[in-house]
Amino acid sequence: MSVYESRMTAPTRHYQPLSFAAAAALFVAATGLGGCAGMSDGMSTAFADPAKYELYECKQLETERKRLAARTAELQGLMAKAETGAAGTVVAELAYRNEYVAVRGQAKFAEEAWQKNRCQNAAPVAAPLVPPVIAPAPKR
Repeated sequence: MSVYESRMTAPTRHYQPLSFAAAAALFVAATGLGGCAGMSDGMSTAFADPAKYELYECKQLETERKRLAARTAELQGLMAKAETGAAGTVVAELAYRNEYVAVRGQAKFAEEAWQKNRCQNAAPVAAPLVPPVIAPAPKR
């Protein structure tokens, strides 16, 4: 028998199964981390300042609401894109979730200030009327 064959047929190291304490610790850690991921949606105002929009006027609130809506949509797109890759859910949570939660909290407070001030959406700005250009009649 060659040296190579003896190494290949030598008994391999057997790993012991996880002890009950190690398995319980892993279960508790996984459950705790899973709870944190679900908790962030319910605590969307934790990272936002509730007094930020108290002195805003309706025009300022309208601009801010549009900006926050655009940022929320952008972050949702980035999270969805990140989730398509390897370990994407983890990447999306680590990279974007905190900002997403903060923006949602700000949007909630901006909306509350909007309603408190009884603001109305501004009418869309109409383009100025331009009279049609009439070409001169051809000479006969």
